[in-house]
Amino acid sequence: MDHLSCQGGDMSHFLQLEQLDGSISLLTIDTPDKKVNTLGETVLRELSDVIGQLEQDAGVRGLLFRSGKPGQFIAGADLHELGGLIHATPDERREKLAAGHGLFDRISRLPFPTVALIDGNCMGGGTELVLAMDARIASSTSKTKIALPETTIGLIPGWGGTQRMPRLIGIHHAIDMICGGQPVSAQRAAELGLVFDAVPVERLVDEGRRLIEQFIETEQWKRDRTQRSQPFGLSEDQFNFAFACAEGGVKAKTKGQYPAPLAALRAIKEGINLPLEEGLQVERDISMEVMGSEISANLIGVFFMQNALSRDRGVESDVAARTVNQVGVLGAGLMGAGIATAHARSAVSTTLVDVDNDRIAAGLGSARKVVEGRIKIGRATPEDLASMLQMLSTSTSQQSFAGCDVVVEAVPENEELKTSVYKSLAGVMREDAILASNTSTISITRMAESSPNPERFVGMHFFYPVDRMGLVEVIRGEKTSDETVATIVELARRIKKTPIVCNDCPGFLVNRILLPYMNESLLMLTEGASMDHIDKVATRFGLPMGPIALHDLVGLDTACSAGKVMVAGFADRAVQSPLLQAMVDAGRLGKKSGAGFRKYVGKKQTPALDADFDTLLDGHRTDQREFSDQEIQDRLLLPMLLEASRVYEEEIVSTPSHVDMGLILGIGFPPFRGGLFRWCDQPGCRALLESASQYELGPRFVPNLLLKDMARAGVKFYEK
Repeated sequence: MDHLSCQGGDMSHFLQLEQLDGSISLLTIDTPDKKVNTLGETVLRELSDVIGQLEQDAGVRGLLFRSGKPGQFIAGADLHELGGLIHATPDERREKLAAGHGLFDRISRLPFPTVALIDGNCMGGGTELVLAMDARIASSTSKTKIALPETTIGLIPGWGGTQRMPRLIGIHHAIDMICGGQPVSAQRAAELGLVFDAVPVERLVDEGRRLIEQFIETEQWKRDRTQRSQPFGLSEDQFNFAFACAEGGVKAKTKGQYPAPLAALRAIKEGINLPLEEGLQVERDISMEVMGSEISANLIGVFFMQNALSRDRGVESDVAARTVNQVGVLGAGLMGAGIATAHARSAVSTTLVDVDNDRIAAGLGSARKVVEGRIKIGRATPEDLASMLQMLSTSTSQQSFAGCDVVVEAVPENEELKTSVYKSLAGVMREDAILASNTSTISITRMAESSPNPERFVGMHFFYPVDRMGLVEVIRGEKTSDETVATIVELARRIKKTPIVCNDCPGFLVNRILLPYMNESLLMLTEGASMDHIDKVATRFGLPMGPIALHDLVGLDTACSAGKVMVAGFADRAVQSPLLQAMVDAGRLGKKSGAGFRKYVGKKQTPALDADFDTLLDGHRTDQREFSDQEIQDRLLLPMLLEASRVYEEEIVSTPSHVDMGLILGIGFPPFRGGLFRWCDQPGCRALLESASQYELGPRFVPNLLLKDMARAGVKFYEK
């Protein structure tokens, strides 16, 4: 094996070109000091130089391309550069697209067969690079995934993906991969024809060489290139049917709020029946419509915030997290059963305890239902169910917690009940065990006084339904130790949740910001706005459901109890509508009782209007007037923003991104808006404070000092 290039000279340190026996070249990409390879401008310039060298080398018979990072191929384009395109000119964006297209076109025209050897994640621009080659072979490990996820960050595959992928695997599969953005395994890629084969990683080079020799012997690579450069050849009926169905599916999923999937679909549609060269021009033109857009910048920002959270230990010290081998969960209701299931599904030995066998049986039923539901949709197997049940034991005795490293309390949201439980656990739990409360609003610092050891007492707030909600708030009391926080953060990640650490305050992070929004919806309801109008404005903004529907989902008694905590904690500004307590008194608790703001009928609990509620509402009317969409949006979102800015100002969380990710993960705040603070940044604080001032609704609409200073100085939460 001879090295044709090395460190230094014109060649940089990202690529290494070697010659194997038989005049086959092996090109290895390996960006130093990084866990993954990315296709930034510097890497692409060097790749262009290497391709130039290969174009001039008449002795090369074939090229193999691989990554020098085991289990990691190419993560895609450099997202820092892509995010920065929002500040670029149209000409600069067009130049970046053209450069990638030009380079990949040169790769596709090399005068010998080319084969990519894919081991690990092959994403975005990395996938477009290998699509420009004649064939691909993947390693058969579970780490190997191939995807074009650009639409998930507000872009389309802009370096040839929308044109080359359909010509390789067909229209329907390509639309799924491009518009959905989800990865496929090596085995699935082989079934689709995306890769030639999936083989053990140690055989990649040998199989690649064998394929090149086969290509040379049969000249199949030349025929494949000719075929893939032609129009796809769909008939008019095939064309109309394929894209009508696809467009309907994409619109249903995106609700018209994410333009990239539809743009990608249009690029496929308008380019696929043209020669490849013309189709690539169509792709470039359509890519310009979304490249550098505000939505793309927001989604890339969310991606980086999520990555930062995945590395955040939650403490500034270097204290190590303790090893957790056994977890106990007290309370087998919906939350407790969900928490126990999450641990057991992640192979954490878990004990679920409640006061009687009926409650235990109901909890086990809930646990089984979660996994059985995933089996039905193909995301779990019967073996997963058996494994989960093997990791989950039950008992009616708290003595079962004696060997636990962590006990999670999940009894009803009643401070007196919770603190009495902590006292009973004092003689059962190990001296060094951590006690975590799944409370949504109650003070961790105050409840810690009743716990066995305040240093090892912490909030661990899960969101309902536990199996679908990814956020866990880790709430630090005044005496909670760094070791306790680090341990619970690590445990939350182990069970595939995203932890955000926050300091103790009424409502913590998410509920403190959410409850003003929910309460404002009730105040508008009593002032004359309709339930449907309020909910439609919220969902049109991008929230998964409106605040009235959310009340019925979480339970009006739960919302009422949480609201009282907020009023007690922030008496200077918090207002609670008396309508909520009246509905609780009337037994209207939402979906769980069959009636709340709406009544719920049939097995599917379909919401319907209810004359009894109208009568109850009439007794709490304060006005009867029309509301515009803008006023409803302002009244819902500005109280959230004002409370969120107080949360940040009071250092309840350490960064604006914790607020934004908490709301995205906890309540489904629309990612395409980038989070609440990024939404604020776009018009700027000054514009939003001017909106708040027009309503004259008292202290809850008065901005704090932080927002006033930011508005005065023109400062943003996220600077360029």
